[in-house]
Amino acid sequence: MTAADGPRPGASSGPPPGAWRPGDSQEVYYAGVRMVRYDLIKELALALLGTAVLVVILAAALSSPDDPPVTIQSWAQSDPVDFVTTAVAELSGQSETATYGPPYNNTAGAAQAIGPFAPAQWAGVSTPIDTAKDFVLDPLGLASAGDPALSSALQTYERAPSSEQQSWTTAYGHALAKGTASNGSVQVPPGDYGPVPRLMNSLLGVARTGGLDGLLLQTGHFYQTDYTRPLLFMGDGSYLPNLAAAQHLTGDQWGMMNETGSYPGQTWLWLYTFWYQVPPFSTAPNADLIVVILMGLLTALLALVPFIPGLRDIPRWIPVHRLIWRRYYRG
Repeated sequence: MTAADGPRPGASSGPPPGAWRPGDSQEVYYAGVRMVRYDLIKELALALLGTAVLVVILAAALSSPDDPPVTIQSWAQSDPVDFVTTAVAELSGQSETATYGPPYNNTAGAAQAIGPFAPAQWAGVSTPIDTAKDFVLDPLGLASAGDPALSSALQTYERAPSSEQQSWTTAYGHALAKGTASNGSVQVPPGDYGPVPRLMNSLLGVARTGGLDGLLLQTGHFYQTDYTRPLLFMGDGSYLPNLAAAQHLTGDQWGMMNETGSYPGQTWLWLYTFWYQVPPFSTAPNADLIVVILMGLLTALLALVPFIPGLRDIPRWIPVHRLIWRRYYRG
């Protein structure tokens, strides 16, 4: 049959009556469809208001505690004996920072290593810190301006032989076990301590006024944002670790995964901190290096899963994903 024969009986020659045709308006297209008026501005305003109310309620009920910052000033005021004990250890070169090794100093044998593999030793000292000079003598040198007694004590100590300096600091450090604090200074039983008591009480006075916090922040840059020295100094004492223990923030308390108190923190760190809780990592002297290497290997293994025969086939052998997406696979 050709076009000239005309349409077959019963064949449609166009859209049925009432159907949308090109050129019709939307009203015609949606004719007969039940609709509800929609106000986008009102919807957005209500959503923002509801979200704001929810945020305020949750912030009031679940917010982290607003603890005051821990400073050298608060340490010197709260526990002056511990402050002076730590300062003596820094002066004598016996503190943890003084013997830490790279990246702070070149203490022999301090860098963690696995046989000849010693990346910390290879990197060397990138943040040089001389605890006696940086934490004690230099701040006292600045504080001695206008204080002849302190200036004289400082000169006496610096001009003395190193053996005599060590004798003074060792004797004074032992005496601090019976030290007491009163009127902003620390008193110890009589002994041959040279100028060390004068130096330590002067440093304590500078710290109690907040001056030592500022002096240890001096880096030569316009913005003083490097808190390495104050944190290392405080970490060598007992004050800061005791505060961390009270807030459940030490390593054996899974502190890397907590905010202060019992508030949850960075839970994605659990795999990293887990290794420090189990042998042999918990007792190994080079645990940091071992854990870093282990986590590097595990990360590489995870990235290479699609390329490892057998490992990449586990989803086919144990099709847990089919249980999770059962609706999809059922279809």
